[in-house]
Amino acid sequence: MLAGVRRSPATVFGAHAGSLPFGYDAALNVGRRERAGFFRNPSVRSTMESSTNLTPTTTRYSGTAIGLHWLIALLIVGGFWLGWIMTDIPGFTPTKLKYFSWHKWIGVTVFMLAAVRVLWRTTHRAPEMPEGIARWQKGAAHVTHFMLYLLMLVIPVSGYFYSSAAGIQVVYLGVLPLPTIIGPDQALKGTLRLVHVWLNYVLLALVVMHVLAALKHHFVDRDGLLGRMIPFVK
Repeated sequence: MLAGVRRSPATVFGAHAGSLPFGYDAALNVGRRERAGFFRNPSVRSTMESSTNLTPTTTRYSGTAIGLHWLIALLIVGGFWLGWIMTDIPGFTPTKLKYFSWHKWIGVTVFMLAAVRVLWRTTHRAPEMPEGIARWQKGAAHVTHFMLYLLMLVIPVSGYFYSSAAGIQVVYLGVLPLPTIIGPDQALKGTLRLVHVWLNYVLLALVVMHVLAALKHHFVDRDGLLGRMIPFVK
């Protein structure tokens, strides 16, 4: 017999159950039945399944996702506000130039945070939507979220190119000069300005739809959807 090789009782006592010692085959059958009954026990199966579930279903976003969501939301609101009032200031006053700088800093920050948010989203599964939500509403929500992420990345880039085409370098927070990819170009400047402005209008429309849908689910449907992103709301 080779050392370390584990052999079954049937191998040791013979190839057939009839060659086992008296009572040994009956004991093996009892053991098999007990093991089968143990694994058929609902409580045991539930415990084993929960212990092997590596991605448990949650009803709320993680703290990191919630923090990024609301920080980006506040920055977008601030960027909208600055973009709205700074264009109404005539000439190139110090106040207008200051607002332009703040607007650009917000755009760069939103771009970086949105990139982190997208990476986080690809590695962390979103909580399941409440039961009872129609399939078309779930599809619309997925499309809206995708468009929001896309615009949060594309709009700052369009503004960065617009500033470069205008011959104005972006200095992040007043201390970090960003490289200028394209040179001054008046024709391109006008095109990029229109692109930047209209992309912001699209983002504004999506944000309004997003907010109205969340409020509808909370106050009309009362399905708890808003509670996934607001910790103190159920």
